[in-house]
Amino acid sequence: MMSRTVSSWIFSSARNGIVLQGKGRLYSICMPNRNKIKWKLVFSKTQLYPPGSSSLDHVFSLKAFRHTSTEEEHFSFQLSPSQINDILRAGELSHKILTFNGKNANSVLRFESNQLASNTPIEDRRSAATCLQTKGMMFGVFDGHAGSACAQAVSDRLLHYIAVSLMSRQTLEELELAVECMKPVLPILQWHKHPNDVEYREITSQYFENLRVYWQHLLDLDTEPGFSLEEAMICAFKRLDSDISLEVQAPQENELMRNVALQVAFSGATACVAHVDGVNLHVANTGDCRAILGVHEEDGTWSTLPLTRDHNAVDEFEIRRLKREHPGSEEKTLFVNDRLLGILMPSRAFGDVQLKWSKELQHSVLENSCDVEDLNIYQYVPPNYHTPPYLTAEPEVTYHKLRSKDKFLVIASDGLWEMLSNEKVVKLVAGHLSELNVQKPQLAFEKPVNLGYMHSLLLQRKNKGIASLDQNIATHLIRHAIGSNEYGEVDQEKLAAMLTLPEDLVRMYRDDITVTVVYFNTETIENYYRNSK
Repeated sequence: MMSRTVSSWIFSSARNGIVLQGKGRLYSICMPNRNKIKWKLVFSKTQLYPPGSSSLDHVFSLKAFRHTSTEEEHFSFQLSPSQINDILRAGELSHKILTFNGKNANSVLRFESNQLASNTPIEDRRSAATCLQTKGMMFGVFDGHAGSACAQAVSDRLLHYIAVSLMSRQTLEELELAVECMKPVLPILQWHKHPNDVEYREITSQYFENLRVYWQHLLDLDTEPGFSLEEAMICAFKRLDSDISLEVQAPQENELMRNVALQVAFSGATACVAHVDGVNLHVANTGDCRAILGVHEEDGTWSTLPLTRDHNAVDEFEIRRLKREHPGSEEKTLFVNDRLLGILMPSRAFGDVQLKWSKELQHSVLENSCDVEDLNIYQYVPPNYHTPPYLTAEPEVTYHKLRSKDKFLVIASDGLWEMLSNEKVVKLVAGHLSELNVQKPQLAFEKPVNLGYMHSLLLQRKNKGIASLDQNIATHLIRHAIGSNEYGEVDQEKLAAMLTLPEDLVRMYRDDITVTVVYFNTETIENYYRNSK
C-alpha cells in the first residue's frame, strides 16, 4: 500500500508539474524539453535481513528508468536509515551562546542550521556572525540562481557591509588609520561557520579593499553617519549590489578576479538577513527567502508571525511596483508566465546584471571577456528589453520588538517554503522542542549493572526511536519537507527516493534547501522589560 502511494505521488507530479520545483529559479532558456526526456520511477522496500530483525535495518530502494529516442539507462539506489541520516545531517551547524557566571545577557540562546543540495554544486549559502562593534548577531540565508557565484559573494560580504554601516565615525576613523599605518585592523565580525562552508581566500583582499572604499565614502559624509538600523541594512544591500556591478566593469589584470567578477555579476542571489540586538529584531529581505517567528501564546497554542513578503512575479505589490517604474506600453510584457520578462521568478535580487544593464553595456563587457563560454556565463537578452533596470537589490526591512512569547525565528530559502507552510514549520519546531524535552536520555539502572543489561537498555531506546530523533531542528524541518506524506508523517520510502533522484531529475521535485532556526532567551527578554519599568 505504501509503495503504491509513493509511486502514484511521483508519477502524478511528473505528469502535472515537470517544472514545478524549477519555479523559474533557473532561467527558462535552460529548462529541459519535456518531450525529449521521459522518466519512470519504481519504488520498493527491500528487507535485507531475516524476519524479526529491527525495522531500522530495512533499506529503501529506488529504480529510475530514463527513456529517450537513443538510449535507455537504469539507475538503482539503496539507502539504509543510517545512510539517510548521514546525508541529511552532513551540513548541520549549531552554536550556543556562552554564559558568564551562569547568566546569558544575549537575547539569542542558540541557533541551529542545515542545508540540503538539489543543484550540483548547491547554489544556496548561509551566514551567521556576531557583530563585534555593535554586539548584535546577524543571520543570513542566500538563494543563488544561474550558479552559486553571486550567493557565495553576497554571503561572504553582506554582513560586513551592514556592520560597517552601523559603525560610529570614531570607529570608522580608527579602522582607516589602522589600514593606513599597516597596523592590525579591529575585527568586525566573529563568524560562526560550518567546516565545509566554501571560502575563496584568494579574493578576500580585493573584497576588503572595496569594503574600505565604502567606509571611506561614509567618512566623507559631512555629518556623523548615524544610520538607523533600517537605513544601514538598506544602504548595505544597495552598496554591495552596486559594487558587484562595478567590479566586473573595472579593468582587471588578475585573471582569477576577472573570472570571479563575471560569474558573480551574471548569476544572481536573493537574500534574507536578520539582525538581533537585545529585544530589537530587524529583518531585511530581497527576493523570496522568508523569515517567520514562532509565537507561544498565553493559552498554550502556537501562532506564526511572518516577517517578510516574498518578492516574486506573482506578488501583487511587486507587480504594481514594477508597472509604476516602467512605461504603460510594457504592461503586458513585464511578466510572462509568472516570471519577470519571462525569465526570472524573483523580482528582487543581487547580481543578474543582464536584467539591470543596458544592452550596450552587456555586449561591451562580454565582448572583452574571452572566457565567457568556459565560465558558463548566461548570455541572453530577453525580448521586450526596453527600459532597464528591471531588477533591484533594495530590501524591505521589518522591525519587531521581541516579547517573551516570541520563542524562535526561522529563516529559510524558498526550497523549504515550497514544501511546507509557515504554520507547518512552526508546528514542527514547537513539536520538536516538546519531544526533546520529553525524550532526554534517562536510563534507570538496576544493580548490579553489567554490559548485557546496558546493551538491552540501549536496544530498547533504539527500538523506541529515541536514538534517531534529530537533535538539529533544521535537519528535522528538511526531513519533513522532502519526506512527508499526505498525513504529514515522514515516509521513509519517499525520503529515500527524494535523496537518490539522479542529478538531471532532482530539480523537478525539490530545490536547494537552507534553514536557520534562532532560539530566543526568554529570561533575558523578560529581564529587559522588568528592568525598563
